[in-house]
Amino acid sequence: MDPVEVAAAPDAGPGPAWQSKCPWGAPNPTSISCSLADVMSEQLAKELQLEEENAAFPDVVAVAEGPFITGENIDTSSDLMLAQMLQMEFDREYDAQLRREEKKINGDSKVSISFENYRKVHPYDSDSSEDEVDWQDTRHDPYRADKPTTTPRKGFIGKGKDITTKHDEVVCGRKNTARMENFAPEFQVGDGIGMDLKLSNQVFNALKQHAYSEERRSARLHEKKEHSTAEKAVDPKTRLLLYKMVNAGMLETITGCISTGKESVVFHAYGGNAAEDKVIPPECAVKVFKTTLNEFKNRDKYIKDDYRFKDRFSKLNPRKIIRMWAEKEMHNLTRMQNAGIPCPQVVILKKHVLVMSFIGQDQVPAPKLKDVTLSNEDMKKAYHQILNMMQQLYKECNLVHADLSEYNMLWHDGKVWLIDVSQSVEPTHPHGLEFLFRDCRNVSQFFQKAGVAEALTERELFNAVSGLNITADNEVDFQAEIEALEKMNEDHVQNHGKKLSAFSSDGDPPIYDE
Repeated sequence: MDPVEVAAAPDAGPGPAWQSKCPWGAPNPTSISCSLADVMSEQLAKELQLEEENAAFPDVVAVAEGPFITGENIDTSSDLMLAQMLQMEFDREYDAQLRREEKKINGDSKVSISFENYRKVHPYDSDSSEDEVDWQDTRHDPYRADKPTTTPRKGFIGKGKDITTKHDEVVCGRKNTARMENFAPEFQVGDGIGMDLKLSNQVFNALKQHAYSEERRSARLHEKKEHSTAEKAVDPKTRLLLYKMVNAGMLETITGCISTGKESVVFHAYGGNAAEDKVIPPECAVKVFKTTLNEFKNRDKYIKDDYRFKDRFSKLNPRKIIRMWAEKEMHNLTRMQNAGIPCPQVVILKKHVLVMSFIGQDQVPAPKLKDVTLSNEDMKKAYHQILNMMQQLYKECNLVHADLSEYNMLWHDGKVWLIDVSQSVEPTHPHGLEFLFRDCRNVSQFFQKAGVAEALTERELFNAVSGLNITADNEVDFQAEIEALEKMNEDHVQNHGKKLSAFSSDGDPPIYDE
């Protein structure tokens, strides 16, 4: 057969299957088509790398710490992103190796070592809770101030132009910033400690002085809050006294504050029914003397020179003097009550808390004389009543009000009531006549302005109350004669002894001093 015919036989038409291949010919090479995208695939490269690693290190178990990096879920268009992801994978593998070494070295030992400081995974890079590390456990605390550079004994560091002394502005500034941590916790320094601030000595000294001042002020405010009565409030000790009165049945309830002053706070209360030989009125006024000493320092002359308390005054500390004010008002009110002068009735005294009858009705206190509007007849009636009360107070009670004005006189039930007699003194007081003349001036000026034609002048009123009949053409000579009489009286008292106290005949209510 001609070879040409054999070669052309397959093209002649379809034939048997064995005739499609030549058993004596060389096999044609099979070519696998591959696209450029497959060649550049990150997944293919990763698979090839893992195959090579598994073939070279069959005993090492691969660590899968996070999601596999593929081109489908990660944008690989940025070289920087690729570098960061590769570095992250390396750090995770490195940390896993450190954990395996820790477990191998420590074993079951009670004392263990840790490679925590050599790990490289950051808290925000880890997807597993096992890899998370609290930044407070690391060395790099962003809110911790760096320790300032210490200066050696020679006083400087460096050489030549790079020499730095201990007086360098930057070094001192950083030291001052670090020293702000020593301020009191109440002094807020903010987050500037971790911001590499540099405080000058002048600024730091000003802040330090201000911090000390704030600390002392805070201590004073705390002491004042704990040990003194504030406006419309009471300290814990006074509150305990009021609770005891309520629990004992002496008071039913305390409704609230009705008056505040420089020296005391007055509360309204409903009276109880449990008292020893005392009839408690339905409504009571609880006068709490403030335990602060600011106002009493300038008013000690009312009690220091009072012969009833002169011996006790020098033996008491300042806080106990305030209790003496309450005791003094109780004694003065008792004298006035025995003389028939309209005034609050004393119920009981307990330390610096004085319980009296309430001048008013249904929790509404009686108005002061300066606030009430009276007719001409009522104003004239009030003037004559006050004139009579001043004479009774001076002659029968042996007292001078020492602070008598329209602010301390109440109008209730068609008559005038006197209050606030804690500063009242006896006429034998070294300044008793001066206080009386001042009271006469206040009363005379008020009623003259109110249009009372019968109102006497202050000098005429003084003579009418005291009965001294001082004749002087002007006020200066009048006051000079008053001072001369006070000097004469003081010399007489010093030569012949002080006047005996009449407390035993006052019928005073009981004093409780727990």
